[in-house]
Amino acid sequence: MSHSRSLSLEPAITGRFRDSLSLQRHDDDDVINKPDFRELDLGSPVSTLMPRVSSSSASSAAATPTSSSGSSGSASGKPSVTCKKSHSGEISGVPGSAMPAVKNLKPGHRRSSSTGKPLIFSGSSFYSASGGSGATSAVSPSPAVLPAGNICPSGRILKTGMAARTSSRTETLCTGSGNYGHGNVVRSAGVGGGTAGNLNHSGESSEEVKRLGNDMYRRGNFSEALSLYDRAISLSPENAAYRSNRAAALTALKRLGEAVKECLEAVRLDPSYSRAHQRLASLYLRLGEAENARRHLCFSGQCPDQTDLQRLQTLEKHLRRCWEARKIGDWRTVIKETDAAIAKGADSSPQLVACKAEALLRLNQIEDSDFCISSVPRNDHYHTQPQAKLFGMVAEAYVLSIQSQVDMALGRFENGVVKAERAAVLDQTNPELVSVLNNVKMVVKARTRGNELFSTGRYSEASVAYGDGLEHDGSNSVLYCNRAACWYKLGLWEKSVEDCNQALKIHPSYIKALLRRAASYGKFGRWEDAVRDYEFVRRELPGDGEVAESLERAKTAVMNRSQESKSLGGYNNQVEAVSTLDKFKNVVSLPGVSVFHFKSSSNRQCEEISPFINTLCLRYPLVHFFMVDVEESLALAKAESIRKVPTFKMYKNGDKVKEMICPSHQFLEDSIKQIIL
Repeated sequence: MSHSRSLSLEPAITGRFRDSLSLQRHDDDDVINKPDFRELDLGSPVSTLMPRVSSSSASSAAATPTSSSGSSGSASGKPSVTCKKSHSGEISGVPGSAMPAVKNLKPGHRRSSSTGKPLIFSGSSFYSASGGSGATSAVSPSPAVLPAGNICPSGRILKTGMAARTSSRTETLCTGSGNYGHGNVVRSAGVGGGTAGNLNHSGESSEEVKRLGNDMYRRGNFSEALSLYDRAISLSPENAAYRSNRAAALTALKRLGEAVKECLEAVRLDPSYSRAHQRLASLYLRLGEAENARRHLCFSGQCPDQTDLQRLQTLEKHLRRCWEARKIGDWRTVIKETDAAIAKGADSSPQLVACKAEALLRLNQIEDSDFCISSVPRNDHYHTQPQAKLFGMVAEAYVLSIQSQVDMALGRFENGVVKAERAAVLDQTNPELVSVLNNVKMVVKARTRGNELFSTGRYSEASVAYGDGLEHDGSNSVLYCNRAACWYKLGLWEKSVEDCNQALKIHPSYIKALLRRAASYGKFGRWEDAVRDYEFVRRELPGDGEVAESLERAKTAVMNRSQESKSLGGYNNQVEAVSTLDKFKNVVSLPGVSVFHFKSSSNRQCEEISPFINTLCLRYPLVHFFMVDVEESLALAKAESIRKVPTFKMYKNGDKVKEMICPSHQFLEDSIKQIIL
């Protein structure tokens, strides 16, 4: 290549040259592929670096017109401009100043070799380009010589930004360190509206930083890559490719919400940026947002990636089945479909995890629901528009609503109220969220009222207040346990056990409910059951002295009852039939409590209550139960003056204490408990 050639200036760029200019494609963000890199063309007529030449050709090389252009390095036919130094070390033209060194230049003018090496301004000194390595020597500025970093073959000074109008490739005059010396040219391209080769005050190139980030990404050093992309963005904040690269690093670090924001910023900077749209679609699929994924997968009529399209269709299918199952209360199918959607790629979807938690809540598996909702991915992307929805609710509002209901069921009332209120604010028009908020408020009000009444000893009224709260939230274990405390105080231990059972069905490891049930069991002699509950609590609270003491008392009671049972001949193991008057006289004098059931096989009421007597026999092992069939034992029935069946007679240590005709189940059991005490 000859370094001495004739160059003529045209008043404007020719049409053929202008037609050859094309915009650079967005390929710099693909951190998986090779980074964009071009070797410096040291023999280029626009390079400030001259190839090493022999002494015989030095004069010829010195006469060769050279040009060094930065981001504004394209030819301009405008009149004289004033030189101004930019932060990158480039000289920018400012219209309005006299330029004696260039005002006499005419088209076709060629700088002679006597002019000397072109001067380049870097910092506060002028340098003369020399040597193939880019070495420079300082010279004193001369009024007759125009100091310029951007020199075109004609000698004209180019304004900043003109290169972007004529060529997608820019040449930046570097004044930094690293692999480039003062005066070196880094070729780069502006992508997504930014100038990719921008420099900071230390001479650092955004493209150079981006390439280092790509290297870190390929090595799996995602945090380092993210830091480098941040530096590149600080140099070229309008570069869409850098934003997309940053999203890739954030995705690898599992910070999907932030990755979504970066991709949205990339498509804002360049709406036709297909790779950013594709990355957004992939992120939305992982987040379970089918509508948003479809919007970016099929944007502007682009042919979507078939793999992503198949994933989208699978997600939409599972969401549709989930919606249908939820409408009819088929909660097991809801769990199945949410699990399938998560397994097929929506692995970071807060609303799908919340949907599974809701199904577990409705199935009264509260602890499983709490564990599930606590694992909801934390993605700060809900503010994006349009907001994702599930079951007609804004996704974030739906998640908060389920979290609120789980908190309420487990007694975290303050948290439940806060989350329900936030959900209602996020989606104010959704009736389901409004209903959840109203229920939460009613439950909190009932609980507060019940606590106030209980603390003043008004146990019956307190039980009513807790019951009002349960009408609004039938899965609230705390309200059941609180009402059980009321029944215990009122001496209704069986009802206390029933409410404790409901609380433990919802919350199996609820310590207060277990202790309350164990105490109630002890009140009517079910010491084996009491021991079982105390032992469970003892394992949970090994250092609690009161629990240990209660457990020992229950065990002692079980031992005493076993010894007493042996001395009584085992009558308390089942309902014993009595058919003669003599046998009746013998068993009625036994120590302890005895219950006699006078019945008739042909009587419907007798047949209905008989199974309950068997239950009482097992429930109260210290009580002896006997059955007398009046049709088979007429003499005994006449002696005891039995005129109507079923009739019950109760004896304690041989003395009759109570007689009942056709009692209800509850009245019969309450009477037994009173006699035991």
